[in-house]
Amino acid sequence: MNIHEYQAKSLLKKFGVAVPRGRVAYTPQEARHVAEELGGAVWVVKSQIHAGGRGAGRFKEDPGGKGGVRLARSLDEVAAEAGAMLGRHLVTKQTGAPGREVRRVYIEEGCDIKRELYLGLLIDRSTSRITMMASTEGGVEIEEVAARHPEKILKVAIDPATGMQGFHARKLAFGLGLEGKQVASATKFMLAMYKAFKELDASIVEINPLVVTGAGQVLALDAKMNFDDNALFRQKEVEAMRDEAEEDPAETEAGKHGLNYIKLDGNIGCMVNGAGLAMATMDIIKLYGGEPANFLDVGGGATKERVTTAFKLILADPKVEGILVNIFGGIMRCDVIAEGVVAAAREVSLHVPLVVRLEGTNVSLGKKILAESGLPILSADNLADAAEKVVKAVKEAA
Repeated sequence: MNIHEYQAKSLLKKFGVAVPRGRVAYTPQEARHVAEELGGAVWVVKSQIHAGGRGAGRFKEDPGGKGGVRLARSLDEVAAEAGAMLGRHLVTKQTGAPGREVRRVYIEEGCDIKRELYLGLLIDRSTSRITMMASTEGGVEIEEVAARHPEKILKVAIDPATGMQGFHARKLAFGLGLEGKQVASATKFMLAMYKAFKELDASIVEINPLVVTGAGQVLALDAKMNFDDNALFRQKEVEAMRDEAEEDPAETEAGKHGLNYIKLDGNIGCMVNGAGLAMATMDIIKLYGGEPANFLDVGGGATKERVTTAFKLILADPKVEGILVNIFGGIMRCDVIAEGVVAAAREVSLHVPLVVRLEGTNVSLGKKILAESGLPILSADNLADAAEKVVKAVKEAA
């Protein structure tokens, strides 16, 4: 689950992470009022969407104009800049051409920036440890730094038995070239950031840029946080921050029914039980010259109703020109899948080729249900046969 920058900063601040003062606003008038309360002579008006690269982005309605992060030097300018963002669609590298509608802006006090750095926390799968990464290349996408200057990325893998210690933070601070009281400020910042990561069940905390002010203070000028969906049951405050308007409607609907669904760009819908089998199914579709339209794992204990919902989600995508159902019945029974597929196909008036491959528990009964349904369902003997048939059927129907 993702949250907005202003939400991430409010959470991090509770753990002692230093952030500039700011507040969210939903109208130009509210933006002006927030700036007035913050005081000062310079403010930053930031579009709030679930995507990076906001400053370099451009609005779909004004492609030649300014980006989604702007400086304002008067209260009138704060209101004007907020008005120029709200209700418009910001296009960045991460949003794609349609962009994301800006429904709120974050008004933040100006900052005396002397240096821009990068700081991130994530789980490194290769070491199975929480790892803090730092770089002197702040304000730049970390992927670009890793590709061009990997030597500029510092890493500290944290032993879960001890947690992050002061020496970990000081090592990174010295590696970033910090001196004097900057080191103490950075150490406090990093330890607080680690505590927030652990206690909030985060999967990523990214501060880019992390800035050093003229007074030697280390501040989070931007903040990104992602969370483990499986831990949200014990993170009610975090869960309440979910902004469904920023999420794919199909993925949101899938989540409500216990389905793992991710929309892709292809034209062959996939319904599979098990994440590993789903990945293999998408791979073999590509091997036979097709493009998967989604990742959809119905889980090991899916009901007829859940399978029906899954089928509807696939067909709701206008790009889908064929469907491959690939089920290995262990806990999941093949007859339950077959009943769900038949029920859904009848309800939505199936209009695209459907290939089904069933193996495992009650497979004979499942195949019997499909055969007697009267629907134009193609049966497959194995995964390769299924992929070949659905790709061929889609091409012939085109």
